[in-house]
Amino acid sequence: HSGNTSIVTTRGNKYGHVILRGGRLSPNFAERDVEEAMQQIKKGNLDPNILVDCSHANSGKEPNKQEIVWKSIVQQRKAGNKSLIGLMLESHLFGGSQNLSEDLSKLKYGVSITDACLDFEGTVQLIEYAYQELG
Repeated sequence: HSGNTSIVTTRGNKYGHVILRGGRLSPNFAERDVEEAMQQIKKGNLDPNILVDCSHANSGKEPNKQEIVWKSIVQQRKAGNKSLIGLMLESHLFGGSQNLSEDLSKLKYGVSITDACLDFEGTVQLIEYAYQELG
């Protein structure tokens, strides 16, 4: 608290997790990638809790390709992989993205000004798919 260097030891956080969002070379949501991540986490004597980002490098930042990632992870979970604890989507009211301009009146309501997003209807479809497959 006083700004001094210190070493702190804790008993850990059972809610900690790793996020797979793909890398420079390729996506990392396929079964072999998830299995490799699980093994690496276990080597560190940690619970292999894995959350998968359906956007970024896993979908090549193409919003509609998030569906491929989503369905793959849902099927892996359905097949029994309990290490898969969640999914992330880039989602907004309307699909795509827009540039932030000086004239804020030119912005379309409900469209991302950062990463391109899946629209609301597409998001609902993916959530319903997961519910049907896992519910």
